Amino acid sequence: MTRSEVGIAEIMTSILIIIFSAILLCGLLYFENKENRKGILPTKTALSSLFLLVVLLQPHPIVRYYHFVLLGLIFCLVGDVLLALPQKKMFLFGLISFLLGHVFYILSFFYVARINQWTWMGSIIVIVISAWVYLWLKPHLGKMKIQVLLYVIVITIMVSGACSILGEPSLALSGRIMVFAGALSFYFSDIFVARDRFLKKEILNRLIGLPMYYTGQFLLAFSVGILWTL
Repeated sequence: MTRSEVGIAEIMTSILIIIFSAILLCGLLYFENKENRKGILPTKTALSSLFLLVVLLQPHPIVRYYHFVLLGLIFCLVGDVLLALPQKKMFLFGLISFLLGHVFYILSFFYVARINQWTWMGSIIVIVISAWVYLWLKPHLGKMKIQVLLYVIVITIMVSGACSILGEPSLALSGRIMVFAGALSFYFSDIFVARDRFLKKEILNRLIGLPMYYTGQFLLAFSVGILWTL
């Protein structure tokens, strides 16, 4: 196959994965609405496996970035499976798994981007939002105040790292935008997870949060093949 044919094949594969993911997401939202655990677990596992497949299929011009993002996605996949299980203690294990996923995203972001003015501007904004969210949740957290606070701190640093990438001129602009949008989507999706878990359990949280979450994960997975040094 010629290089152009390989490129077309990669694009078609990505389109098929996105279409299949959209179908699975609709199925997941249906099962979530019905609170059908037997449907949620396999559908969510299959859907989350696709963002892992995406990152494995991408070219990875920045190898260390690829490895860090891959590990982050693996821990998020594990977190998705744990949160889909019915046992209450699985929520804490899922939280820990996502926490580790965010740590690897932080490593990936700060590996390719230096601290710059975008880091500081973005950090100020996201710290204010995170502080407000934590104070909003705090009266409802019970014994999980410390765990949730740690998670909020880590995901805030993750968004700060994405701001660093956005302001890093040595990286491709399309990749920078993709990383920043992915990190923000993930960040705001977690607010709806927290609202569903600690404040008010309702399908609206999942109707908004799940599409944002998967959008974020797929954007980060695709960024591996688009983020390169100029």
